[in-house]
Amino acid sequence: MSETVHDVVGVGVGPFNLGLAAMLDGVEEEVDAAFLERDPEFHWHEGMLLEGTTLEVPFLADLVSLADPTNPHSYLNYLRETGRIYEFYFYETFQIPRREYDDYLRWVAERLDSCRFSREVTDVRWDDGDECYVVTARHPETDERFEYRGEHLALGVGSRPQVPEQLQGHPEEDVFHTAKYRFNRDRVLDADSVTVVGSGQSAAEVFQDLLERQSAHDYRLDWLTRSDGFFPMEYSKLGLQHFTPEYERYVYDLPQETKDDLVPNQDLLYKGVDPGTSAEIYDLLYRRSIGDRDPDVGLFAMTEVRDIASAGDAYALDCHQWQAETSFVHESEVVVLGTGYERPMPGFLEPLEDAISWDERGRFEVTEDHRLEIDVPGDVFLQNADLHTHGVGVPDLGLGCHRNTRFVNRLLGREAYPEDADTVYQDFSVEQFVEHAPDTTRQRGPEPTPAQDD
Repeated sequence: MSETVHDVVGVGVGPFNLGLAAMLDGVEEEVDAAFLERDPEFHWHEGMLLEGTTLEVPFLADLVSLADPTNPHSYLNYLRETGRIYEFYFYETFQIPRREYDDYLRWVAERLDSCRFSREVTDVRWDDGDECYVVTARHPETDERFEYRGEHLALGVGSRPQVPEQLQGHPEEDVFHTAKYRFNRDRVLDADSVTVVGSGQSAAEVFQDLLERQSAHDYRLDWLTRSDGFFPMEYSKLGLQHFTPEYERYVYDLPQETKDDLVPNQDLLYKGVDPGTSAEIYDLLYRRSIGDRDPDVGLFAMTEVRDIASAGDAYALDCHQWQAETSFVHESEVVVLGTGYERPMPGFLEPLEDAISWDERGRFEVTEDHRLEIDVPGDVFLQNADLHTHGVGVPDLGLGCHRNTRFVNRLLGREAYPEDADTVYQDFSVEQFVEHAPDTTRQRGPEPTPAQDD
């Protein structure tokens, strides 16, 4: 057990906390940090590292470049150090292969002494005497115990695959989440029929991969979604301005009731299908159908899968087409579920439960600069845990640098990295619009209260 009190202890080493570690490594002051990860080594969405898939954001949304392009942990320096910078120069694209992004993250993690692997955090409490957080961890294989102390915390445990309860309880090699697709692909290719459920990018990539392999393996392939259709993700330049510091500030200032209505209605900002993936799927289907051939593929939208039951060597999917209010049963030997991800409350926070501020729905109360509202002196920096307060940009890799910039500057008590405040052409709030057009626009006062009848 160490008596060292770190400046900050990070829980979880995903892209956001890894970015914080990299940015702390790039400042002049020595910051004593420890980032703890339960896995034995770094990996990022291993089950979806498929050939041909790309990152959904430009390579500039690496761990550090949007805050400091000269940082040695940048993606471009990774290319320089690994001898691939000229190859990338001729590659001529902003969206890089997902497998290379994973390799880049691993490269950074191996360069940082602050990242500690095989450390599963089991308990976090506040020590009033030493005025620090006490983080207890264990080695998942040996059960060796560790204790880390930190003035502040960086919570970056990420999300986990979500499978609705009614779809659970089946052999994992037959019914599984897209997050495990690459590990189960050999089993899938041996099946007589495969069904993909969901309409997001992960489901689309699995469907495309299976469509490309279908001719060699001869299975029936279906794609079901309860969404209105297989719609593209919003990727226009003006639409992408929703993933900016300005839009985050605008959303944060809205009433919570308004935010709770807003986020679920912005699905296509972050849950649709990449237009390129959609085009490739269509083009492949078109080529397969030349000469009046049947590609043996089905795509069916507006259909909710309500239950899955065993049916001999296959599974019976209880389906409901909600628009036509028609139910039917669909059979498939293998089912791949693109049912999204969830962010459950970490159990290790239980000792802090009484100190944490919760909203009426049991969610974190959060400050504008992404810190947990908590009744102890130490900060808790939140990574990707405040969608309900800051909006759709929270999970976006492109905003990771901005969030970490604010964390680093607060830790150091100075502006080590610039905090960008005017990054887009669009205004979201009336105050922003008035500020940018002072000579032509002015804000009115509050609307008068309507007179009441006697």
